[in-house]
Amino acid sequence: MRRVVITGMGAVTPIGNNVAEFKEAMFAGKNGIDTITKFDVSDSKWTLAGEVKNFDAAAMFGKPAVKNTDMFTLYAMAAADEAMEQSGIQGKIESDRIGVCFGSGIGGMDTLCTEHQNLLEKGARKVSPRFVPKMIYNIAAGNLAIRYNANGPCTAVSTACATGATAIGEAYRTILHGYADAMICGGSEAAINPLTVAGFGNCQALSTASDKDNACMPFDKRRNGFIMAEGAGVMVLEDYDHAVARGANIIAEVCGYGSTCDAHHVTAPDPEAKYTAKAFLDAYDNCGVPAEKIYVNAHGTSTPLNDATETNALKRAFGEDAKKLHISSTKSMTGHMLGATGTVEAIAAVLALTEGLVPPTINYKEADPELDLDYTPNTAVKADLELAMSSNLGFGGHNAVVAFKKV
Repeated sequence: MRRVVITGMGAVTPIGNNVAEFKEAMFAGKNGIDTITKFDVSDSKWTLAGEVKNFDAAAMFGKPAVKNTDMFTLYAMAAADEAMEQSGIQGKIESDRIGVCFGSGIGGMDTLCTEHQNLLEKGARKVSPRFVPKMIYNIAAGNLAIRYNANGPCTAVSTACATGATAIGEAYRTILHGYADAMICGGSEAAINPLTVAGFGNCQALSTASDKDNACMPFDKRRNGFIMAEGAGVMVLEDYDHAVARGANIIAEVCGYGSTCDAHHVTAPDPEAKYTAKAFLDAYDNCGVPAEKIYVNAHGTSTPLNDATETNALKRAFGEDAKKLHISSTKSMTGHMLGATGTVEAIAAVLALTEGLVPPTINYKEADPELDLDYTPNTAVKADLELAMSSNLGFGGHNAVVAFKKV
């Protein structure tokens, strides 16, 4: 079997618009959640979000690109540019040996809302001819393939909030089995708008908190819903021998992937956590690393069901050793980036591994006696890590876990 490594990473997040900014803010425990500015929330029950800040798409891509492209794709392009530059693979691989596996939980929701309003107010003739190619959720993958002349496999995945992790895992398998030598993979989301917020809010998924420092509280007894966020994460994965042959800087190795489905409920995870645990075990298979040297970047949404289920899954997978794991939820700082969250949190896991530093779960104040693992409350902790895992659970019962080790 081939070995698969990471040679590039890029991120656009509520706590930094590149990996360096994200890394510094994450380890410092910076809160990127604040009052929504994208629309008027004066009459809304849900007023907080993790917005990307100071992102000048026109300066990066030009005004025509901004006009013709939904923001979820622009975020994807910015993150991918960073990852591809770090990788240095452009021009050093045959075009049909590099592919794309990229997704979004929702796609171009802003475009959908805008054009629907045009239809209602102005009639069918005023719906933009760019509507469909701006909105469809595969278009970020397509744009990345065009941008980097990637003629290999190009797949768009959507497993709701597990999308970013699924994209990494499926890209890993694509290289592992020889269908490509490198893959651009990840997820993006830009859906902080009245319709999406109302939709998630009315299905009782969102927190109604107005205090940004007591809103996203993963694993805390007070947790009462997630905070929506936006952004993008991208990894460049590459066959190990190919990376070595071209003298690439190798960041870490992808060493495992678990993908399962609860097949239980459209929105709620299965509280028994049998198949969430299996995803962890499948990713961990043959790693042989003791629990005290493992970091888990948990899905940790700050919802009552998710955090309890994930804790249960870790106990099922690791038994008594679960209490030795280093665990945290970086959603406490970024909010829930939906389709982007899996890749951004995988980047967080890799940074923890390479830096030997566990990022904190901020806003943790009141322990839940039913949730009794080490969630790294409020302050980053130094640790001798040999393995990092990132887990994500999505509506529909999707579970995805990716694992990384040092090279």
